[in-house]
Amino acid sequence: MTGLEHLAIFGAGLGAGVMTSTVGVASLLSFPVLLAVGLPPVVANASNTVGLTPGALSGSFGYREELREQPRVTAAVITTCAAGAILGAALLLALPPGVFEAVVPWLILGTCLLVGAQPRIRCWLGRVHEEAAAGASRLSPATTLFATLVGVYGGYFGAGSGVMMMAVLGLGSHLEFRVINALKTLAVLASNVVAALIFVVVAELDWTAVLLLAGGSVVGGYVGARVGRRLNPTLLRGLIVVVGVSAAVWMLW
Repeated sequence: MTGLEHLAIFGAGLGAGVMTSTVGVASLLSFPVLLAVGLPPVVANASNTVGLTPGALSGSFGYREELREQPRVTAAVITTCAAGAILGAALLLALPPGVFEAVVPWLILGTCLLVGAQPRIRCWLGRVHEEAAAGASRLSPATTLFATLVGVYGGYFGAGSGVMMMAVLGLGSHLEFRVINALKTLAVLASNVVAALIFVVVAELDWTAVLLLAGGSVVGGYVGARVGRRLNPTLLRGLIVVVGVSAAVWMLW
């Protein structure tokens, strides 16, 4: 790779780190860049997962205050997403490289729809504002199941997994939006750590790309957490929908 390509990958890591902690669609920025510099799809995907893990770590650290508010839910998110990521990483290595490219745009569009419609759905389900302010101490069995499925997807490809987790927690809990945003970043971290450990052992990686992504994402993840904490929930939800739909349309095109 050339020096300009190295700079592009580092910049993608920086931007992806910010997106991990805010809109939750980091791989939609970094993965296409890795493809553009010539990496094969599976190598790019595995390298992307490993390289963005430090960004999710720094982002989760930036949200540590919110995570302390819900210790049981935090533990549940870590456990479910980590367990699901084992299956997801195995699927990535076992299935043909082109499978996820056909499925991912539709998954992202569906989850963006859920996030955008979340306030109306919550109202339809009869959840009042006082319940949301009170918070929740644990996840229901159904929410736990769907969180595990998000972990599977996170280990398999991961683009939009943060959006999916926000939809799952937003519809399946009474948590405040800022806490859901923190848990979303933690979910990405849990999936990435498990998948990254598997990929380091059994997958082909481009270590130059991994290190460049890691360097950029560490800074971006922490900065994104500072920004994400201050964003208005309606604005953040709108950004998620716009970025997710734009990326899905681009991938379909």
